[in-house]
Amino acid sequence: QVQLVESGGGLVQPGGSLNVSCAASGTRFSLYAMGWHRRPPGKPRELVAAISASGTTHYADSVKGRFTISRDNAKDTVFLQMNNLKPEDTAVYYCTQSYYSHYDRGFAYWGQGTQVTVSS
Repeated sequence: QVQLVESGGGLVQPGGSLNVSCAASGTRFSLYAMGWHRRPPGKPRELVAAISASGTTHYADSVKGRFTISRDNAKDTVFLQMNNLKPEDTAVYYCTQSYYSHYDRGFAYWGQGTQVTVSS
């Protein structure tokens, strides 16, 4: 059974940085695309960033140049480095895994989420 466990969320001031991580288990992690989605308060869920099995990345326009997704296949872990955070980045952030090696075919497994709050 695939399990995804996020960590590293919290409260940060505008302009600050956070690094959230996701440890995967029960999966052949290196074979699959991974993603980070978020659900801002009162808004629909959205894909923030994704990384394919080969390392190709994709970002939502709203986070390009500020967020970086990366993966460590030796540790079955995916990271999201978030810089220059804005109040509109406040959301529950979810780690996701695809059934496939590329992220353009959707995501099948979800973590429980970690809260990121950007506020002064």
